[in-house]
Amino acid sequence: MKLTMAQALVRHLANQFIEMDGERKRLCGGGFAIFGHGNVICLGEALYNHREELPLWRGQNEQSMAMAAIGFAKQKLRRQFMFATSSAGPGSTNMVTSAAIAHANRLPLLLLCGDTFSTRLPDPVLQQVEHFHNPTISVNEAFQPVTRYWDRITHPAQLIQSLPQAIATMLDPADCGPALLSLPQDVQGWTYDYPLAFFEPKTHRIRRAVPDSEEVAAAAELLKAAQRPLIIAGGGVQYSRATADVTAFAEAHNIPVVETIAGRANMVFGHPLNCGPIGVTGSNSANNLAKAADVILAVGTRLQDFTTGSWSAFASDAKFIAINAARYDAGKHLSLPVVGDAKRGIEALEKAVGDYRASETWTDIAKRETAAWNNYVDDNVRPGNRPMSYAQVVGAINEVCDPRDRIVTAAGGLPAEVAVNWRTKDIGTVDIEFGYSCMGYEIAGAWGARIAQEQTEPDAQTIVFVGDGSYLLLNSDIYSSVLSGKKLIIVVCDNGGFAVINKLQNGTGNLSFNNLIKDCKLEVEPFAVDFEMHAQAMGATAETVTSIDGLKEAFGRAKAASQTYVISLKVDPFEGWTQEGHTWWETGIPHVSDREEINRARAVIDEARQSQRKGV
Repeated sequence: MKLTMAQALVRHLANQFIEMDGERKRLCGGGFAIFGHGNVICLGEALYNHREELPLWRGQNEQSMAMAAIGFAKQKLRRQFMFATSSAGPGSTNMVTSAAIAHANRLPLLLLCGDTFSTRLPDPVLQQVEHFHNPTISVNEAFQPVTRYWDRITHPAQLIQSLPQAIATMLDPADCGPALLSLPQDVQGWTYDYPLAFFEPKTHRIRRAVPDSEEVAAAAELLKAAQRPLIIAGGGVQYSRATADVTAFAEAHNIPVVETIAGRANMVFGHPLNCGPIGVTGSNSANNLAKAADVILAVGTRLQDFTTGSWSAFASDAKFIAINAARYDAGKHLSLPVVGDAKRGIEALEKAVGDYRASETWTDIAKRETAAWNNYVDDNVRPGNRPMSYAQVVGAINEVCDPRDRIVTAAGGLPAEVAVNWRTKDIGTVDIEFGYSCMGYEIAGAWGARIAQEQTEPDAQTIVFVGDGSYLLLNSDIYSSVLSGKKLIIVVCDNGGFAVINKLQNGTGNLSFNNLIKDCKLEVEPFAVDFEMHAQAMGATAETVTSIDGLKEAFGRAKAASQTYVISLKVDPFEGWTQEGHTWWETGIPHVSDREEINRARAVIDEARQSQRKGV
């Protein structure tokens, strides 16, 4: 079949399917596009001809479009993906940050980026950055550090090999991440006689790697010797659809469970073995147990520093078992690796450990710790206990939302406040983007999540917690959500700037500088943004509230609304933070300073650093 390269690319994508819950669905859920000269004429023509099979949404910013595709992939538990396409030059480089989010979080994202002409006859073209020493380089090379698969299609025939490899990468549990195809403008329109087999419908299945029996046996022996075992459940537990398996394993062997940020909502609140979130954005209960545990079973987590407290959260002689589809993650810090799918790994370990059960003494300690933490959270979210706080806002929405409503937040202070104060009502309902900690993901990611959520749970709400800093950085997908009819409920917490970084600044002995708006270099008196009017200008319904009771009432109106609804309120930037639950976190600090406060802070950090595990 003679087709242009762009036509072949889109036709192949439209014929890829996946089995989901017994139903055959398109693997690619569609895409997001901002057209320019680098993609509108050829790729745009091809996408128009397949607009029913691959719905196309127009975003307002290339970065946020790719973030929306990431939010979609998270909601779909990596079983479906979306693409984002841009023109050449700045449209492409706008998506580098989004690629890094997908890479850090092990999420599928297909990037179709326009590029300069393969023939180079028109060079230099509009939006081309020329490299004097190497004319083969374009700005799309900037994606190489933040993609799992990267290729430039310089001949239409290359697509036959490259596109299936890109798809395979996005579906591989171990290598999952963003894939980029760089598409020169001329090559997009070149034709080739493609084999018909390239367009035959194909049904994919995500691989479940069975772990090596010897690795399982070694892990079982170590776990059976444990006096104080602990399970860390990460985001990979959800992607493997292993939440029920991990819970059943914990119940069978009487082992307390703690959650990572990505693993929030692996267990519901109130389960007797759910001991809360671990790490820097964690709970006293989880962190006290981590410090006492002698064997830690880490399932589906990459053990980043906010989980491990920069590797200070555990006893120096504690042993780790890591079940992970990725060899790289399974072997971190000399963990005993069990390389394989989380579900298959837990199933194999279940058989190998037999009737082993942790002692009731250990789980009684865990339950007391959890009860004490729950009492703290009760008080922490209580209105009137201090000035208006993130915790009070989180607690109020938690109280009035429905079990299947999805929570989306990212970056700044909200990830910690949501992680420690949110009480999970149902499995898989929390998305805290903290793998790359990217401001701006909140609204954009929620838009993509809503597109996915509406397909299976149209009556559930998608709820966004966003600070004023992230809102000002990237808010244009409020307009996108209104135009597309994908309703969001957005709660804007205005604390007058980048308050959590101001907190870090002050906590390390520095004076407030360039974080809160009032502490920046200004030519006018600082003033608050009217988020209500701003959201209304983009078509949303919006209101401003001044109390927690007012927030709850506004949320009721938001639930009843048919379109995106924004609720704005002010929170305290100084006294509103959750004070308990956090482990130490290593940050860079000056070795010498004229400020004695910084010198004292450095001494505290130097002392705390002594408790870090050194990779053993």
